[in-house]
Amino acid sequence: MSQVLIPHIPGDAPFSPAQREWLNGFLAGLYSYAPVQPAEAAKQLRVALLYGSQTGTAEGLARKLSKELKSAGFEVALNSLEGYVPASLAAETHAIFVVSTYGEGEAPDTAQAFFQQLCVERFPLLGDLSYALLALGDSHYEHFCQFGRDLDAKLKSLGAMSILDRTESGVDVEAPYAAWKVTITNRLGEITRQATVDAGAIAVPSESATTSSTLPPAHEPSSLHTRDSPYPAPLIERRQLTHPQSSKSTIHLDFNVAGAPMLYEAGDACGVVPENPLNLVHAVLDLLPFTGNEPVEVPKVGSVALSDALLRHFSITRLTRKMITHYADLAQCKQLHDMLAPEQQAELDQFLHGRDLVDLLQQCPGAIQSPGELLAMLPRLVPRLYSISSSPAAHPGRIHTTVSVVRYRTHNRDRGGVCSTLLADRVDVGDCLPLYIQPNKKFRLPEDHGAPIIMIGPGTGIAPFRAFLHERRATGATGRNWLFFGERSAATDFLYREEVMAMQADGHLTQLDTAFSRDQEKKIYVQHLMMQNARQLWSWLQQGAFLYVCGDASNMAKDVDHALLRISQEQGDMTLENAELYMQTLKDDRRYQRDIY
Repeated sequence: MSQVLIPHIPGDAPFSPAQREWLNGFLAGLYSYAPVQPAEAAKQLRVALLYGSQTGTAEGLARKLSKELKSAGFEVALNSLEGYVPASLAAETHAIFVVSTYGEGEAPDTAQAFFQQLCVERFPLLGDLSYALLALGDSHYEHFCQFGRDLDAKLKSLGAMSILDRTESGVDVEAPYAAWKVTITNRLGEITRQATVDAGAIAVPSESATTSSTLPPAHEPSSLHTRDSPYPAPLIERRQLTHPQSSKSTIHLDFNVAGAPMLYEAGDACGVVPENPLNLVHAVLDLLPFTGNEPVEVPKVGSVALSDALLRHFSITRLTRKMITHYADLAQCKQLHDMLAPEQQAELDQFLHGRDLVDLLQQCPGAIQSPGELLAMLPRLVPRLYSISSSPAAHPGRIHTTVSVVRYRTHNRDRGGVCSTLLADRVDVGDCLPLYIQPNKKFRLPEDHGAPIIMIGPGTGIAPFRAFLHERRATGATGRNWLFFGERSAATDFLYREEVMAMQADGHLTQLDTAFSRDQEKKIYVQHLMMQNARQLWSWLQQGAFLYVCGDASNMAKDVDHALLRISQEQGDMTLENAELYMQTLKDDRRYQRDIY
């Protein structure tokens, strides 16, 4: 039998990595139609498919990929990095990682132990492992996809070979995932065929498998109201939670979803699909040679007017490095190019802070000559997630959210958060807003209704704990409830004061500790209250309490983590190493859960 060799683009060919990857995938797909003798079909290629997920996105993609790879004829071993022993990688020859980045460039809680073990000194080399990696993150954050990058670098340092360049995706993950899925399926098919050439046969996945990589399985479950098809929920109440004299503005929103198939659990988040301010869209168009009526194509949407694309589909309120890079090339602007040099990162960060598309167009005018050039440089406008502050048991048919309204003035213009100002200023009660549910499986009340819980949520971090308290009451949970809440001032910023005080008065809230940082000369935060109550907090933990943290990842969550570590050492009479192991055990047992952002 004659052998059919699959052409492959060499590494030194004059193509970019993305072009080379696409061409290899194309050639692999083209030659996958080579005839196969059934009796000579190759043994299935085994692939370890491993995911590290915080909110469920990475897990969902990994499960979807697992089904499609199995349909394509591969043997797939799907596992969460939570509990996965890194040494097991030594027994694998092919692995795929789908991982998200959490907080300030950290691994998801479920993957931290795995990565720590992988990084121990003298970890065994993984020279027999070939892998691919899809890294997920939010491009608005400084440490975009940092955990994926760190994991990729660590695997390479251990001798593992990457069969594809690392793929990174922002929160708008559907299109990058779809392209990556086709590429990885074709690449695995190519590896399978090359492995069987020496045996005198070209074994490939069946023709149905090669086409299934572009079509979802017929039994793939779907939700009626998702990010791509949100539910238009009427806003039935909006009220101010902070006092008019407060330096901040935090609002409570109540949406009616009665009759809509939007099931959620306490701890989940609500996705809101925003619109840009109309006056900002007009300001952008005033700086361009367009009327706004020009037809443009928006992926998954179709043809719309340029003004509508800028209003509803593309981000124009913030700048990113990629936008600066694209625009600097179009404008041939030396000032922008100079800021992109690695040694000028601080200057670039300063320029990006507080500026939007209008500022960029004013910086080097006249560069954009077509609507296509404009849209090619803009990221998609993505939904904003807010912790749900209602309980499905106590508030059936309703979704409550707690939103801090972002407003500021910089570079001689008033600005604000694209979604928070929409919710506060640009919609009226009675208007409908597109919503969907973002499950948060890693932030759940204990199944044991008698278990005590400790909730640490300063600012809008109180939102899921309001849901927890209402849920525990509605379901008759008997476990004790302890809340740590912090804000600037008790007089102006005590969110849900009446509800919280009433729950404390009737005993449902067993203990309440508040830290109002600006009500005394020396600032007090929630981590200070933890230390003041260290003995009692340790006692609760020894009695099986679950501890939850919600809020700011950059400072608060780290300070709380350090306080808990110190309490474990002092109250538990532990060494630092044993205290760290104890905290990891709490996480492994789902007794230490965080929802930080």
